[in-house]
Amino acid sequence: MATDSIVIRGARVHNLQNIDVEIPRNKLVVITGLSGSGKSSLAFDTIYAEGQRRYVESLSAYARQFLGQMDKPDVDYIEGLSPAISIDQRAASHNPRSTVGTVTEIYDYLRLLFARVGKPHCPTCGLPITSQTVSQIVDQVMALPHGRRLAILAPVVRGKKGEHGRILEEARRDGFLRARVDGRMVELDELTRLDKNKRHTVEVVVDRLVVKEGVAGRLAESLEVALSKGKGLALVVPDEGPEQLFSARAACPECGFSVGELSPRLFSFNSPFGACPVCTGLGFKQEVDPELVVANPHLSLSDGAIPLLYNPESYFSNFPLEDLGRQFGIDVEKPVRDWPPEHLNILLYGTGRPVMLRYRDARGREQPGGVRFAGLVPLINRRYHDTSSQRVREEIERYMARRPCPACGGARLKPEALAVTIGGLSIAGLSTRSIAAVRDFLDTVPFSPRDLTVARQVVREIKERLGYLIDVGLDYLTLDRQSGTLSGGEAQRIRLATQVGSGLVGVLYILDEPT
Repeated sequence: MATDSIVIRGARVHNLQNIDVEIPRNKLVVITGLSGSGKSSLAFDTIYAEGQRRYVESLSAYARQFLGQMDKPDVDYIEGLSPAISIDQRAASHNPRSTVGTVTEIYDYLRLLFARVGKPHCPTCGLPITSQTVSQIVDQVMALPHGRRLAILAPVVRGKKGEHGRILEEARRDGFLRARVDGRMVELDELTRLDKNKRHTVEVVVDRLVVKEGVAGRLAESLEVALSKGKGLALVVPDEGPEQLFSARAACPECGFSVGELSPRLFSFNSPFGACPVCTGLGFKQEVDPELVVANPHLSLSDGAIPLLYNPESYFSNFPLEDLGRQFGIDVEKPVRDWPPEHLNILLYGTGRPVMLRYRDARGREQPGGVRFAGLVPLINRRYHDTSSQRVREEIERYMARRPCPACGGARLKPEALAVTIGGLSIAGLSTRSIAAVRDFLDTVPFSPRDLTVARQVVREIKERLGYLIDVGLDYLTLDRQSGTLSGGEAQRIRLATQVGSGLVGVLYILDEPT
């Protein structure tokens, strides 16, 4: 077998006419020709298809069932093939959760870096978070109103899949009677194992008590047990008011804000443990845009200023415009742009109190009872969130616009994740910088000797991937850039840099129009 070239004999795939060709190995080879001459048929449908097919066939039958099996191309024989990787010109993902950082896996390494050497701060005070002693926790709990009932819980499982039978049995053996499992109180004797395919949170009930004089000693003992059982975490659940998570390792010295052990999932906007709870990690909210609702302000309401009200298939098609005009003195025959601002505000946002409007059905008959009107914008928003019809959602989305999330400002993460910094920057702040700027930052950030020991390998991996992206001319992109906004060439260069950056040796790369 020849080792210095790929030998192809009798290729007849698509419009290839029984061709023979030898392609040198370990060289940059360009296949050129007129449109329809068979370039892709040779490169992708013959060479890549056979290389991929042979690699998959070399795997076990069990592994092959998870991989797509390619048909054998119409060719007499091919020799000298290496495992093949194809980089074509398909469009980038339009998933709003897909970014340059996630596609290149740089963001995954950044999450690991921030989890290992990030410095947590209080999202409220901005102070560095320090560990809390049991006495400090007792002081905070005893500051609750006297007579307040509360439970002391030890988090033993936090959002992990599995049956957790061993953990439950250990809790029973230690004398605990109850636990809160996925938000529901259960008797441990009645619970043996959980659904192994679902994520679970298990918090063992250590004690129940009432805040009053003389209970501090018992509270301290219970907290010590909870912190030991919960590996440094204890949860205080009052019968009224918010729950409080305390950590023996990290808490704000001023306001007592606690943060658990930093983990990579805290910095993932695709995980419920890290994603902003308001936008669920998207960084934006879909909101009704008044300018899209009142699409034709030069027209009157009765002439179609608001197209949504005149679509016969729309939920809003029988909206009682005449009654609205009568009750508030609004001239529905007057162009909307000539209305007083307060009239337009009533139409869009209501008066602050529900008003009963009488409406007519499709046959023009006035219906008894009427509808409560609180403004078109709240009404459309409520309809969008309440409906289960995809068609209705798509119709309403024509009148909505993306706005940065009011909670995270587009950063996608929870406040406690955004309050963890390296060199004064959060992971979201670092992701807004260009690829070249991120590499410069990693070159100059002042790591302590301890942090440098922990982070050296991770930083090297990040810088190598950044270097490959810079080498293919993508130094201007930011890591938080959505994949769906990339051009075809940018997306292909990212795939090229990702594959070349994997460090594989002896691989056959097949590129579709890489220029």
